[in-house]
Amino acid sequence: MEICKRFYRHAIYALSITLLMACQPISKEPIQRWKHAVEGAYAANISNDGTLSVVSSVHNGINLWNIEKNEVIYNWSQQQDNADNLVLAVDIADNNSHVLTASRTEFSIWNASTGKSEAFWEISDTTIRDIAIANNASAALIGQSNGVVLHVSPKSGRRLEFLGHKEKVNSVDMLPNGRIAISGGNDFVAFVWDTQSGQVIYRFNHPSRVTYVALDPKGRFAFTADSKKSSNIWDLKTGELISQLQYNNRQEVYSAVQFSKDGLFLATGAPSRKVSIWDLYTGKRLNSWRVTPKKDTRPASAVVYSIAFSDNNHILTESSSGYAELWPISQ
Repeated sequence: MEICKRFYRHAIYALSITLLMACQPISKEPIQRWKHAVEGAYAANISNDGTLSVVSSVHNGINLWNIEKNEVIYNWSQQQDNADNLVLAVDIADNNSHVLTASRTEFSIWNASTGKSEAFWEISDTTIRDIAIANNASAALIGQSNGVVLHVSPKSGRRLEFLGHKEKVNSVDMLPNGRIAISGGNDFVAFVWDTQSGQVIYRFNHPSRVTYVALDPKGRFAFTADSKKSSNIWDLKTGELISQLQYNNRQEVYSAVQFSKDGLFLATGAPSRKVSIWDLYTGKRLNSWRVTPKKDTRPASAVVYSIAFSDNNHILTESSSGYAELWPISQ
């Protein structure tokens, strides 16, 4: 009975949002735009609550921003002046306690309150593909080009290598407590696995290489997408498929994904500047926008690095153009 009520509430709410969007066209221009990197960014991540943003750029190093005040809180350097050590992946803990940054061969943990560096590692014989950090820096997750996913507990020094993938790992994510991880790779598989035992919880097979994976911070959902036309939302409690994103294009590739706090919607960003809002339970696209392109690029281009729901009515984006932008979901 409770499940029926939940789906009924979702259907009514989703219908009202859809009707509102249909009756009142949403502006394709952002409400606000902030310049966070003069010559464009190499990586960026917005905190899940939409209050902080970390941006990596060649001229400014790594900046941690207070989005509301549009002020730089801290400026960090991880050998930004060396082309081989540019920070190409960043992640903010769900509780905003720490920031994880990584170049191709090194990763660092920064305390977001004090600004101090708390840990630094070097990777040998492979390169870093994607990263994630748990609350209070209790764990760091490193997806690598050799197919290994490394789970590190900085305080205890514990290391676990997940060896489920047979080819390059493209994307990783982790729950805020660091206990459950997801990873996807060129072997056409996404795994949900236990970081204490290394045991596989779910195996999600795809028809092509898995390009993006994400977990809902509240532990309700998982997202997996491949390079062709399979983008799936899964129930993290049961492993059952909830919906598939519906689109007419031959393929859609994603570079950013975020679940709404109420569990009704999914926001995605793409390398094509495209930002979309989806109905989580039907997979239907409710609306889309395009972020500001990088200056003087032909054709106009920008990669959406990160996306977050600032509240039920707005989303935030950070892109390679160096801009943070605030968008209305409805108006």
